[in-house]
Amino acid sequence: MEKLISFDIKADFGMLKKPDTNEPVYLTFNMLHKPALLGILGAIAGLKGFQKNGELPEYYEKLKDIQVGIMPLPKDKKLEKSYHENGNFTKTIIKYNNTTGLASEETGGNLMVAEQTLINPAFRCFVLLDEEIEEQQKLIQKLLSYQAQFIPYLGKNDCSLWWENTKEVGFSDFNPEGVFKISSLFVKSIPVKDSKEEDNLFDVLFTGKEGNSFSYFENLPVAYLGAPLFQYEYRSFAFTDWDLKFRQDTEFRFIKLTTENDEVIQLF
Repeated sequence: MEKLISFDIKADFGMLKKPDTNEPVYLTFNMLHKPALLGILGAIAGLKGFQKNGELPEYYEKLKDIQVGIMPLPKDKKLEKSYHENGNFTKTIIKYNNTTGLASEETGGNLMVAEQTLINPAFRCFVLLDEEIEEQQKLIQKLLSYQAQFIPYLGKNDCSLWWENTKEVGFSDFNPEGVFKISSLFVKSIPVKDSKEEDNLFDVLFTGKEGNSFSYFENLPVAYLGAPLFQYEYRSFAFTDWDLKFRQDTEFRFIKLTTENDEVIQLF
């Protein structure tokens, strides 16, 4: 039986390193992406991480088919606190020296590192789990009881995190007809030829209505590609409060939450 579990994750810092950056500064993704979320879930469930070159970790092999939804954490109206500005989290550059002697072949073995780092990142996550599968049933129990086998972190083990506001959420499948909004991150376009061109899945309705004010875009990982390099597979994502209209079919599932606001979420 499928259960949709919603929970909020918060961290003081986060560094979701982009693999295509090196010098002079390591850059971070702004949004939490699916492979990173699966790593967090794997730590909570007690599944093994990367152990051997050329092999995907246990957590990924057992959880990769889970459908997830992700959104930046909405504004806390009671505390009047905003966690992001139109989808953008505050970032800073942190510089430090690695003097273990193992990080650099330069004389003295000192590696000077500069990393772009997220400040107080916070996300609301949705995971669709099957309680008839042992690992997923175990994960449901641990999420609801706030227990983790290993300490979860946001991108690197310096950036520990915890989760709160965990609950099972009712939902129904949503057929994207007419005009609607999507509250979560969603895949906005698909490759149409050798991954060099993209065809939009939605029309944005620039109607000037109140509450239509911003659009955020980012290419984010959705999976690991196969051997031997296990590089990321990317999709183009958007996060917006504009009204949308569906243009063509997509492989990704839409659901409507049975909550006060009837939010529409994309699972991927």
